[in-house]
Amino acid sequence: MITKRIIPCLDIRDGRVVKGVNFEGVRDVEDPVELARFYNESGADELVFYDITASFEGRGLFTDVLERTAREIFIPLTVGGSINEVKDFERVLTRGADKVSVNTGAINSPALIEAASKKYGSQCVVLSMDIKRVDGRFHIFKKGGREDTGIDALEWAAYGEEHGAGELVVNSIDTDGVRDGFDLEMLQAICDRVRIPVIASGGAGGMEHFATLFKGVAGVDAGLAASIFHFKEVSIRDLKLFLRGEGIEMRI
Repeated sequence: MITKRIIPCLDIRDGRVVKGVNFEGVRDVEDPVELARFYNESGADELVFYDITASFEGRGLFTDVLERTAREIFIPLTVGGSINEVKDFERVLTRGADKVSVNTGAINSPALIEAASKKYGSQCVVLSMDIKRVDGRFHIFKKGGREDTGIDALEWAAYGEEHGAGELVVNSIDTDGVRDGFDLEMLQAICDRVRIPVIASGGAGGMEHFATLFKGVAGVDAGLAASIFHFKEVSIRDLKLFLRGEGIEMRI
């Protein structure tokens, strides 16, 4: 049985960890370095670090915060924010990232996925997809969920896989921060189209939501969350023990 992963997400704005609902109403949470250290010691399998306003503001990612964060952890670190060219991959990989997440940059220049994969290997290329329902279809949004691209999310997922993405992070804008559970319908649709690992993001409100996720969508490899971990509502170790008790293989 394949081991499932639990991944906390640090959304960074102005050098601080923040969290919102449906990608809006963002509020300050904590210092990213301190929070990263906590998750490293708490049994997280990986950590995701997003500079959430870098693309929207048209600037580079906060590499100083990244360097300080990377020094504190010994688990894989995925980093995203204003990744628009192949050279941006090198910029974050040399500062401590293990994988690079690309979103708006790949939408604006789809060839970036293949170019980065050829240079650094598919294991380094994570395609992050912000998805929302529009007239009954799954649309890709960019610029931190602010702009509807009109791109069909299922087609985009397939394109990413075909052109070298090694992993997908599937963010549901509809369920983000709502805490009513992951978007199982959307996740199943994505998993039906690809064979690469899929990380589910958006909607976790309790331990049972992770159990429902892994049991309900067999193709999902990992569950990503922020609020329930940041505010110490759910312990990652307790979550893993709970999931193992539910028959879901975890690394503890």
